Amino acid sequence: MKETVVDLAENIPLNQACAAVGYPRSSFYREQQPAVVKETVVRPPSFRALTAEEQEEVMEVLHSERFQDSSPREVYATLLDEGVYHCSWRTMYRLLKERDESQERRQQRQHPAYSKPELLATAPNQLWSWDITKMRGPVTWSGYYLYVIMDVFSRYVVGWMIAEQELATLAEQLIAECCDKQQIQPDQLTLHADRGSSMTSKTVAQLLADLGVSKTHSRPHTSNDNPYSEAQFKTMKYRPDYPARFGSLEDARAWARPFFHWYNHDHHHVGLGLMTPVTVHTGLAPQTLAARQHHLAAAYEAHPERFVQGPPLPPALPEAVWINPPVAQKTQ
Repeated sequence: MKETVVDLAENIPLNQACAAVGYPRSSFYREQQPAVVKETVVRPPSFRALTAEEQEEVMEVLHSERFQDSSPREVYATLLDEGVYHCSWRTMYRLLKERDESQERRQQRQHPAYSKPELLATAPNQLWSWDITKMRGPVTWSGYYLYVIMDVFSRYVVGWMIAEQELATLAEQLIAECCDKQQIQPDQLTLHADRGSSMTSKTVAQLLADLGVSKTHSRPHTSNDNPYSEAQFKTMKYRPDYPARFGSLEDARAWARPFFHWYNHDHHHVGLGLMTPVTVHTGLAPQTLAARQHHLAAAYEAHPERFVQGPPLPPALPEAVWINPPVAQKTQ
């Protein structure tokens, strides 16, 4: 580029030559200037600095058996109280850093690397999700704890409980009752939850081991790892009749009974092809889908002009439900 500008500048002005090839004139002038080599200036040591002998004396003190486990601040204060002064504690830190001896010596907590759970369900009672949420009580700082266990594939709430406390023993009782009611066999079910104290308790872990149920947990502070329970709680708390506060434990249970009946039997879930959870959980989805297709076909035969895109189809039921589906590998 520079050589081209030089060739053109022999016949036309330099600014026109630079404009013709799209080369900035300032860059051309800058490259014409000789390169300036900066000389490295070696500064003499400060007259305030410790001599080599004094530095070694300080290091011997820091390495001594008396102070080998003490911080420079502690060494500085201890010696100063004894009437001994070598240097400031900042200088001690600087000397340690120059010798690569300044680092964290305490045992710090090492957080384990949590892997993203990737869970698949292709039928009911393969994957359950459970969580606990708080329902406000009659006064500030009071409330009740709602335990909910849901089947991920059908969104069917297999069990729920409202208690005054969040206890692992109560969760153990609810899980055992749900497994017995759904006739869960060993190595059939995976139970997923977040990392609350009840979810990670030893009593719950022992129960699941006795039942032959696998358990998985969400990553810390990652609500997306337990999306179905979170979505169910949101559906509940956004209901028009959900009160701001419950007057008592019996009041909360009285409200929850019709809600969970509605959620399981009357709520047409978008993720289920607008079917109810009980329809999918009990295996009635194929018959319901066939009946819907029959009614849509009849409507199409009666008025085909109203369906500009052809015969209508009912919303399809998903064949598989994932918690964190694996990301497809990009092909080269």
